[in-house]
Amino acid sequence: MKKLFFILVSMMMVCAMQATIIEENEPALIYYTPKTVLALDFTYTVEKEEVGPYAQFAADMLGATDFVKENRMVYTLENVMIGTKAEADPTRPHKVVPEKGLDMQLLRLNEKNILVGYNIPAETEKAAHPKHHTSTTEGVKSRITSIHVAPYPEEVLKASTPQAQAYEIAKQIFHIRETRMYLLSGEVEHAPAEGKAMELVLAELDKQERELTELFVGKRSVTTEHKRIMWDHITRDNHIVRASQKDFLYFSEENGFTDQDNVDADSITIFIGHRAQEYTLPRADKKSKKGEALSQISYNLPGSAIVRIIYQGRLLGERTIPVAQLGVDVPLPQSLFTGKQLPKIQFNEKTGNIISISK
Repeated sequence: MKKLFFILVSMMMVCAMQATIIEENEPALIYYTPKTVLALDFTYTVEKEEVGPYAQFAADMLGATDFVKENRMVYTLENVMIGTKAEADPTRPHKVVPEKGLDMQLLRLNEKNILVGYNIPAETEKAAHPKHHTSTTEGVKSRITSIHVAPYPEEVLKASTPQAQAYEIAKQIFHIRETRMYLLSGEVEHAPAEGKAMELVLAELDKQERELTELFVGKRSVTTEHKRIMWDHITRDNHIVRASQKDFLYFSEENGFTDQDNVDADSITIFIGHRAQEYTLPRADKKSKKGEALSQISYNLPGSAIVRIIYQGRLLGERTIPVAQLGVDVPLPQSLFTGKQLPKIQFNEKTGNIISISK
């Protein structure tokens, strides 16, 4: 009979979604072994310099020696955080049909049809697969924006040339400095007496002077940005131990993250050295090597991988992680599900391994 796939929604099941097949009038449950995906979070800084509109008068009118002479942005790659995320592995499905001692309604799957438990309460199931917030979008890069300045005094608005405007602004800056000096020395007749009020007045004067001075010396700022990507390229092959290296991103000081066609960009390299678990298949009669009957429920014994991210010969990040797809499925003994007391089993959502088992 042709297989019909549908979603079984039952109040008796705690799981959010379970894929069920009806085949020859026999219900069957499908769950998947998890697959490990790398979640990479790159941190980089953007140093931005903006030329002030009166930069040409900065030295003569303010005596400034350190001021921005050209607009520029410099990107610096700092580090990377290496995390993991679990997805269902479509190449490793598991079919469960009713059998003596195994209650299919006690199987707990998450929203991705990954097995997270058997005979566990709802609160334990939630703990077995907490929600993970992982963004796959690139952080918004800084961009040059207009400079916010304090209102111009009337003299500036009436000035007919840029030089005359700069001169009036410079006078305003020196006036602010004199006012601050008189306030601090107590020479102002109506100065604020209360400490907090004086602090607010001085802060406002500092703000006005800074905004006006930036019209001459320009603005410098450093912001921190993030780029988050998912890397789903760790695969099992015929080698138990294997290493691979690949240029997978490109970064430049002038443009930040870019493509490989950018001549100013240097490559970011990912190195993965993995160790997979060896396959130990059960006997043809679905029994262990010791002759013990095996159940339809399997846990995953994950392999491992060391991940290194390198840029310009510098190690940005390194981590050794368990990798589900480098593992092997190990059937649980059928005897575990027999008897008056049912087992409570909690599986790791990310690796498929057993977290706890008890009766």
